Amino acid sequence: MKKMIQKRNGELVPFDSIKILNAIHRASVATEDSMTPADLSYLTQKVCDAVSDVEVPSVEQVQDIVEAMLIRYDFASTAKAYILYRAEHAKIRSTEFDLMNIYKRLTYSSAKSENIKRENANIDGDTAMGTMLKYGSEGSKYFIINHVLPKDIGAAHSNGDIHIHDMDFYMLTETCCQIDLIKLFQDGFSTGHGYVREPQSILTYAALACIAIQANQNEMHGGQSIPNFDYAMAEGVSKTYNKEYFKALKSFVMVRCGYHSQKALALEKVIKNGINRPLKMGKEDLFLEELHKLPLEEQVRANLDEMHAFCVNQALDYTEQQTRQAMQSLIHNLNTMHSRAGAQVPFSSINYGTDTSPEGRMVIRNLLDSTMDGLGAGETPIFPVQIFKVKEGINYNMDDPNYDLFQLAIATSAKRLFPNFSFIDAPFNLAYYKEGDPNTEVAYMGCRTRVLGNHYDPDRQVTFGRGNLSFTSINLPRLGIEAHGDLKVFYQKLDDMMDLVIRQLLHRFKIQAARKVRNYPFLMAQGIWIDSEKLDIDDSIGEVLKHGTLSIGFIGLAETLKALTGCHHGESEASQQLGLEIIGHMRQKLDDESEKTGLNFTLLATPAEGLSGRFVKIDRKKYGMIEGVTDRDYYTNSFHVPVYYPIKAFRKIQIEAPYHAFTNAGHISYVELDGDTSRNLPAFESIIRYMKEQGIGYGSINHPVDRDPVCGYTGVINDVCPRCGRREGEAISLEKLRELQKIYPNVPSIHEKEGV
Repeated sequence: MKKMIQKRNGELVPFDSIKILNAIHRASVATEDSMTPADLSYLTQKVCDAVSDVEVPSVEQVQDIVEAMLIRYDFASTAKAYILYRAEHAKIRSTEFDLMNIYKRLTYSSAKSENIKRENANIDGDTAMGTMLKYGSEGSKYFIINHVLPKDIGAAHSNGDIHIHDMDFYMLTETCCQIDLIKLFQDGFSTGHGYVREPQSILTYAALACIAIQANQNEMHGGQSIPNFDYAMAEGVSKTYNKEYFKALKSFVMVRCGYHSQKALALEKVIKNGINRPLKMGKEDLFLEELHKLPLEEQVRANLDEMHAFCVNQALDYTEQQTRQAMQSLIHNLNTMHSRAGAQVPFSSINYGTDTSPEGRMVIRNLLDSTMDGLGAGETPIFPVQIFKVKEGINYNMDDPNYDLFQLAIATSAKRLFPNFSFIDAPFNLAYYKEGDPNTEVAYMGCRTRVLGNHYDPDRQVTFGRGNLSFTSINLPRLGIEAHGDLKVFYQKLDDMMDLVIRQLLHRFKIQAARKVRNYPFLMAQGIWIDSEKLDIDDSIGEVLKHGTLSIGFIGLAETLKALTGCHHGESEASQQLGLEIIGHMRQKLDDESEKTGLNFTLLATPAEGLSGRFVKIDRKKYGMIEGVTDRDYYTNSFHVPVYYPIKAFRKIQIEAPYHAFTNAGHISYVELDGDTSRNLPAFESIIRYMKEQGIGYGSINHPVDRDPVCGYTGVINDVCPRCGRREGEAISLEKLRELQKIYPNVPSIHEKEGV
């Protein structure tokens, strides 16, 4: 009876030795092994003999036997080629099945029950456009893995050695960018669908800032950031202040001097032409001196001081009101406006805190006050991610000009989670800082990304117009598991994996570099990206992209150390030193690669997000349950001390701070606090200050934020709401609600509650 073999679908078919011979031959042709026809025949017979001992072998069993025979008879290169071939075809079969399964889940399941529909916080996976975006994303990933990536790189991603972030955009665009609004707004700009004039008021400045973020988000796969938000918006405040001053002047001379509107307008022109520079906040006395030098009519001159004082007061009052409205609108817009076919809220970030001009200070103050107020029903706004830049001499000490704004930022963060805090005085940030030049102030994007150093052009070590091109993360705990405590083996595996990722980043960069300006009608055609204004519409963008960064990320340092030494860096000083050596080794390798290629290779402390769960799920299946390594549902975020480990805030900061200097592509350290932090601002501030003094580059304090849906109270709610005295599930009387509405503006309206 003829030997039978079981296919993967369960069907039984006759065993064919010719297929074995052909498979071995194809593998040998691709290698340096010198396999003769006799060798080929001998190996095939050995495989057939082994197969005959199995009653009904499966395809997988036969392939295992082929691998074993190739290795046994010293055809290592052929064995490796055969294994890769086998893995590649297994990957294709798996991804085809997975893709169809994903499409079914996207189509028939809700976001509430499907993680895949909830993996991006700013995408509503239940909407038509949100689902369509995911269809495209998953189909693109399938295409990239199976038809674009080199086979070993595709296999490394699929099996969890590495994770190529935003793979669906692999062929299309870059990650993120710091947008210089001052440059963009000069003389106006085009979004690709129409031309926008230069803004003339703070309201328009804020509105166009949102549009710029939205337009750039449509051309990149990562977040968008404004590095100089206060400086940029200050120009809008200045224009509004001047406009309101002359509106008040017109009213004054029409009432006090009896001027008609045309004569009042003529006076305005005389003053503007005579002084020929705008009125500046804090410099009103100088403007008045210039007014006295002008050839004005006597009835105006007689009332000049009074007129000027009236106009200044009116202008300040109205400008303050409009700035507050502009900041409120910006926050509301960035939490409601959509990009990418209406499916995604832009992932936006703004950096501020160092503009000491009265105009810049007005922007920061009103932004923080508006953030404190929350959204329309008192909700804490998710976007923009706000980052307050801390700098001695500007806002850190009591006699610094923006110290009061630093205090307001602390109070706001204690209630609303934002702003986060970046520290210009951290040595690796301060090295680039030039006093009075915002372009040399560090600015962070969203979760952690930063860009400052520039190996490609050391004369352009700046923030504006630059960003990350792409990043790929390494499964660090897996290397720790496979090293079995042998550090020499670990470092060899780490170097091999980094070499593979460097090759992948260069592969992706080559694709990105071939794109043209016309592929980015806003990012490149409007000069957002550094030096892109020097290119024509059909020019390739490769040369200007070299200002960006190519980053290798990592997660799970804690689990890696646990696998290597039995302790993570929070538990053992020896493990801490090893952790610093590992991350320092990675940074040095990337610095060497930058020197070798002239490109900006950088090291990223990857945010864990969904990736940490993906890696550990694969590793638990592969290696089993390992205490302290694979026994949780996630790997720890980058170099962080594990969240489950009990540790004091200051000690956690001490341990994590040195890693910030190594991770030049981006980093963040969090401190988790319980209770209502807004009731203990000195303690909150002490943590921020300790971060700064320890050399943290970017830090944040997380704390619980609750909201009572009835009275709108936002803060920590334990058993009883501090505002209305209501327990969860209890009702509240209309009389009590009306009383609260008189005191608190964010209490929902009565008719809303009556309809519930």
